Amino acid sequence: MEGENLTRWRLVLGGDNKCDGTGASLSKEQERVDLALSALYDGQMSRYKKGRGQNGKQDKQRGGSEGSAPYVATWLGEIRDLFPQSIVKVLQQDAIDRLHLTELLTEREMLENVVPDVHLVATLMSLGQLVPEQNKDLVRQIIAKVVEELKKKLRTPLEQAVIGALNKSVRKRHPRANEINWDATIRKNLRHYQQDLHTIIPEELVGYGRKGRKLKDIVLCIDQSGSMGTSVVYSAIFGSVLAGIPAVSTRLVCFDTSVVDLTDHLHDPVDVLLGVQLGGGTDIEQALTYSKGLITRPADTIMVVITDLYEGGDSKRMYQRFAELVASGVQVVVLLALSDDGAPSYDQKAAQYLASLGVTSFACTPDLFPDLMAAVINKQDLSFWVAQNITTDKKA
Repeated sequence: MEGENLTRWRLVLGGDNKCDGTGASLSKEQERVDLALSALYDGQMSRYKKGRGQNGKQDKQRGGSEGSAPYVATWLGEIRDLFPQSIVKVLQQDAIDRLHLTELLTEREMLENVVPDVHLVATLMSLGQLVPEQNKDLVRQIIAKVVEELKKKLRTPLEQAVIGALNKSVRKRHPRANEINWDATIRKNLRHYQQDLHTIIPEELVGYGRKGRKLKDIVLCIDQSGSMGTSVVYSAIFGSVLAGIPAVSTRLVCFDTSVVDLTDHLHDPVDVLLGVQLGGGTDIEQALTYSKGLITRPADTIMVVITDLYEGGDSKRMYQRFAELVASGVQVVVLLALSDDGAPSYDQKAAQYLASLGVTSFACTPDLFPDLMAAVINKQDLSFWVAQNITTDKKA
């Protein structure tokens, strides 16, 4: 056990076998792991020359995309052999961040070797027009693969939560014959079972609203500035799922310094993401003004604004728009992030102002989003919901 622990420390600390201080020797497989980690965290990417023709000779240049370019594709293939996919995604993102490899993702060899995940999709979205025309089909395939995997995971929980909440919210005591929820009615009246008649006397009917009527209007208003990349990915997927629920009407609006209405593309979240250009400034007030113009039934409208609240335009006008929406009866929900990336940076002054309007600002992970939407539809106290579900570091 002691030798195993020394080996682990050797892999954690890195260094040359002869002078690392642990005295631990590595197996051939462990040497491969050590080399892969050193390439990324010790600036030794040049040891991954194609074909290993110059193995052992290191470039003097450390870091940066220019010195790393010839070797990264080989390194990507190596880590896929050595580590589970969850670790590969972490190493891959660290490589993009540490070695400034963003521009290299326009190269086909790089695109063919990366492991697709939500962060990679956000990075590819940020590249926009920098992706060469001949690589755009491959980029679309990468985005489509991630979207499909996430949609399989997230679709059922959101549909069940929203449909269940809608059914509960429109339950009424005097439904028409074709609106009666017989299962709920029977359960509600079990105490009125008449043993001599062998039947239940339904003293209280339970039903749903008129069939075919849109019960809620949902507007997703998404900040597409660079820091919101993964939030945009999840928003597109959730928006697509919501658009497939007949009882709700869903709109998707993305913004930076301009506003883009992507509602017509909600049937295909890949099209939505390809239509987003991450980066640039932020004009939240303009986006709120546009979104307000979409609202025809304020009392039946939920507006989910996903933004870090850093306003690049006029903050006072942004505050005014939020106040107008709340005063009109719209349920306004402000998510500082919709991702698993941890506590986000956000404008605390703006969050405090929203709190004075009764709007709680917080970051939400994708797995909690379905339950959040159910809570909003049922008009629960969101401050209580947040206290029960969101860790302290994600609350405004």
